[in-house]
Amino acid sequence: MKLLTLASSLLLAVALSAADAPKSVYDVPLKDIDGKDTSLKAYQGKVLLIVNVASKCGKTPQYAQLEQLNQEFKKDGLAVLGFPCNDFGGQEPGTNAEIKEFCSTKYKVTFPMFDKLVVKGADKSPLYQVLSGPTSPFPGDVKWNFGKFLIGKDGKILKRFEPGDKPDAPAVVEAIKEALAAK
Repeated sequence: MKLLTLASSLLLAVALSAADAPKSVYDVPLKDIDGKDTSLKAYQGKVLLIVNVASKCGKTPQYAQLEQLNQEFKKDGLAVLGFPCNDFGGQEPGTNAEIKEFCSTKYKVTFPMFDKLVVKGADKSPLYQVLSGPTSPFPGDVKWNFGKFLIGKDGKILKRFEPGDKPDAPAVVEAIKEALAAK
């Protein structure tokens, strides 16, 4: 009987936490790179490319390609959004101020950057619970730095690109163009 009561309690706790979980990327409370409270609500109606980034990774040069996409398509409604993470090999050890300085001086990044967060495992941030959690169309932990999620104008997750998929790869650019053209 005690086992049944414990199982019922656990199921109730899981159901309640799932009910409280954000349903959309727009509902997730975030902080920007300067530590100010924010969310992605300001980006509703835009196509989003959400990327977990790192400054000391072999894929760090993707910052240049991300900035190029940002410059080329922001007038059409694309928002590239960078989320630093230190989950892979300790490749983002710096503070937010150091990350911001690195990105702006080394890669001339102008797209929005956010507070460092966790993208995998038990401490996965609420944003990445939405992006890669069990209810996502693309579930499963992010594999490394520079994983990319393409979000449509309606807030739905359209595509997931792995870290090795460069931002300027034809498949990525074509998916962005299709998302921007969608009504």
